[in-house]
Amino acid sequence: MKFKNVMVGMVLLGVSSVGVQAQTKVTRVYGPPTQKFANAVWAGDTLYVAGQLALPVTPADKVKGTPAVYGDTKTQTLSALSTIEKILKSQGLTMGDVVQMDVFMAPDPATGKMDFAGMNEGYSTYFGTADQPNKPVRAAMQVAALANPLALVEIQVVAVKSK
Repeated sequence: MKFKNVMVGMVLLGVSSVGVQAQTKVTRVYGPPTQKFANAVWAGDTLYVAGQLALPVTPADKVKGTPAVYGDTKTQTLSALSTIEKILKSQGLTMGDVVQMDVFMAPDPATGKMDFAGMNEGYSTYFGTADQPNKPVRAAMQVAALANPLALVEIQVVAVKSK
């Protein structure tokens, strides 16, 4: 009889815990209030960083009527990765914590093709170095255009906090 009571208790415990599942905590990291999306989102120990474009090398000058200058693909890659590095650092992570990267490249107006070599030059200053040997899995693709018509590169990453 004692065995039967133990078994009934175990069955009831099992049934009562079926509806209880681990919940993943989600936390959003916002940029400027005018931005329409989060810069990054934590889901558990994983940080999803939104696509980042380059900042202008030379801002637009409305008085002179000159447009912003963003530089070539390598320059834009370095700028986007620098912004990503700052976002990661603000969350206690480094580029070594990046496990996945997606690179979207618009065609260079001079050639009509994406500058894969230029992107790789910029990328190689952050990944696979003596100081930071980790490399993420990566996809790189040419797109028709990016949100900023002067942009040649947009990069998004996923980073995981190691325990």
